[in-house]
Amino acid sequence: MRDILTTPNLINFLTSLADGELNIATELVWLIIAAALSMVGGAIGGMLLAGKDIGYQFSAMLGALFAPAGVIPAILLGLAALNFLANY
Repeated sequence: MRDILTTPNLINFLTSLADGELNIATELVWLIIAAALSMVGGAIGGMLLAGKDIGYQFSAMLGALFAPAGVIPAILLGLAALNFLANY
């Protein structure tokens, strides 16, 4: 495990991720992080909005499923805009 964490490729990737450098690998990682956080937020929002009406588990499941539908396109557009603006 120690060898995996000290490989130059992983160190370069983590450095570029922390620096905010945008390439295809860091964009995919940020997209996965954003999708996971939107699922958590959607589940919490679903529970707050419709928990008493349709049940807390069902509303959390629906919120977690529908939240990334709005977040993923926005994240992709934002990353594309950042990538475009970074060239200038």
